[in-house]
Amino acid sequence: MSYVRNIQIFVRVFELGGMSVAARDLRLSPAVASNRISELEKHLGVRLFHRTTRSLQPTEHGKIFYKGAVNILEAIAEAEAAVEDVTKSPRGSIFVAAPLGVGKRIIAPHIPAFKDRYPQVDVRLRLSDRKIDIAGEGLDVAFVLGVLPDSSLRVRVIAECPRVLCASPEYLAYTGMPKDGAEIVDQKHHCLLLRYPGSTEFRWPLQTPDGPKSFAVSGPFESDDGDVLTAWALDGRGIVNKPVFEVRDHLDSGALVPVAEATPPVPVDLACLYPHKRRQDPKVRLFIDFMVEKCKAEVGSISSRDMSSSHMGKAGAVRDNGIPLPQ
Repeated sequence: MSYVRNIQIFVRVFELGGMSVAARDLRLSPAVASNRISELEKHLGVRLFHRTTRSLQPTEHGKIFYKGAVNILEAIAEAEAAVEDVTKSPRGSIFVAAPLGVGKRIIAPHIPAFKDRYPQVDVRLRLSDRKIDIAGEGLDVAFVLGVLPDSSLRVRVIAECPRVLCASPEYLAYTGMPKDGAEIVDQKHHCLLLRYPGSTEFRWPLQTPDGPKSFAVSGPFESDDGDVLTAWALDGRGIVNKPVFEVRDHLDSGALVPVAEATPPVPVDLACLYPHKRRQDPKVRLFIDFMVEKCKAEVGSISSRDMSSSHMGKAGAVRDNGIPLPQ
């Protein structure tokens, strides 16, 4: 399997564009990854990469070999999948990505139970609110929350997730309660924004009497971590737009209060994406089926709890934390 392993390392180096980043992805040292590439080049009798101290670029031979290498690895994966299907004994690793909030609250708690059911399958979970590249990052499954991308990937919608605009009672004691999205914009409320390359968070799609409308919101606080935004909202720093399941407990306790209820956010889909292959890996199929069942039950249970159970009466409480007024 040493030659196959060398091909796997070459493919990751090619896709990720660097020896160090590919080595980290494969849990190898850069020296080991470099030596494996050198072994492969010696076997083929050609250079696969142009190496300098600052960059690594594939040669023409490398580009040609990459196409065939991907086909080889896919053929091996399909053959292994066929054997697993016959023996009903899934094994190997599944690489999974999810947004931070979904991953921590919905996905991660159920992974141990999946591992108990299929002990020979390892799950490698990566959490990030940034946009991900499923093929480029070598992922088997990616959970997404929001507008589904138009791509060649397969999509399995899990549930529609209602969202809520909310803020702390302390913030609202300073600023007053906005009744709708127009007042949020006109009164220049501080909106806590999820920002990363390619993010569209600077516009919030809200439901109005005339149909969905996009509101250009702004604020002095932004982060690429959704949990940071929730923490800022709890600290009285502004209004946050969150899936109900992420802030349900804070709404129930009164630590956060729904705002602009005349124009609630447009719901979003929770879905999983996975590559389109001629034969789906049994362990990936089993993982998706398992998680879809668990996620549907959990999201439905959290989101369906009556929004009126939130402690609305706390909006008059004030904490002296120096919250700046919107200007």
